[in-house]
Amino acid sequence: MKVIEVTNTDFAMRQFLLPLMRAARARGHEVIGVTPEGPLLGAVRGEGFRVVALPFVRRLSPRAHLASFNALIQIFRSEKPDLVHAHMPISGFLARAAARCARVPRVAYTCHGFLFRQPARWPVRIATLTMEWLGGRFTDVYLTVSAEDAALAHRLWISRRADAVGNGRDPALFRPDPAARVRIRASLGTPADRVVIVIVSRLVEAKGYAELLQAMHVLPEAELWVVGERLDSDRGADLAPLFAASGLGRRLKMLGYREDVPAILAASDIFVLPSHFEGLPMVLIEAMFCGLPVVASNIPGPREQVLPGVTGLLVPPADPQSLATALAALAGAPERRRAMGQAGRARALACYDESRVLARTLDRLGL
Repeated sequence: MKVIEVTNTDFAMRQFLLPLMRAARARGHEVIGVTPEGPLLGAVRGEGFRVVALPFVRRLSPRAHLASFNALIQIFRSEKPDLVHAHMPISGFLARAAARCARVPRVAYTCHGFLFRQPARWPVRIATLTMEWLGGRFTDVYLTVSAEDAALAHRLWISRRADAVGNGRDPALFRPDPAARVRIRASLGTPADRVVIVIVSRLVEAKGYAELLQAMHVLPEAELWVVGERLDSDRGADLAPLFAASGLGRRLKMLGYREDVPAILAASDIFVLPSHFEGLPMVLIEAMFCGLPVVASNIPGPREQVLPGVTGLLVPPADPQSLATALAALAGAPERRRAMGQAGRARALACYDESRVLARTLDRLGL
């Protein structure tokens, strides 16, 4: 079969879809990617995948969306795929609608989180809910990464066939690694006994950076490592002034985009993700596989992954005081961190092993 995977950024294709594309190809299928051009596509193309560049706008822009929609129809009519598998809210809606117009035999969608659950004005939330409901009408296979989102899709009649397949990572790649811990800390000038708190995410306000930087002032002996960058398509304020004014000095280390995230995690002590909104964050799975206790917001997605008091701690979103209290509780308790990290890896092995998640997803897609 010929399969076209559609997503909204080169980052999403490289970080989230590439393992699925590999797995589908291993089953004998031809896989093509459609996404905006970007530097991270070099790794995808380097593995022999053909990627068609097509711009998407990650905001409500009728003119831009119409242009993307028409371009998708032309791609699908030219390629004649057996399956279009779409991802992310706006690109997913456009790809599914275009696939129906192009008479693609089978149309699938994986929901990585609903836009209408994000903090926004009510007209925007109603519009995005309507978009999801309409999209469900021309979707043959409706998947979600979160069980909570699958249940919500059922309740709101977005899709009565919504099926949660989860997310996964390779436990052989993401694992405790004492050698990497020594190497990374030496390269960053971080003493072996210093508590390191790490976050891996895009540099956007919704990841809770304002609260995290404020919380770090309660932990004067700990370092904060920030791994990630802002995408060109990200909306909202540039966070560079926020980091510059944090007052953390050398305790804040901005590491940018890294390809050695497993080693960075293995060199850390606590993973934090104080987001305001998530789907089922892959980074929490990666941290759990690396044996880190997790401090995350008590929101859909993370609260499905983290067992409070067992594998980590959950805190209210946008609450710097609660976040500081949770981080301080783990920073001063190395044995508790170790026990939570071990429990987190065991849970990740049971629930988020990439090979099982990919097999389950491909089976649901009929590949």
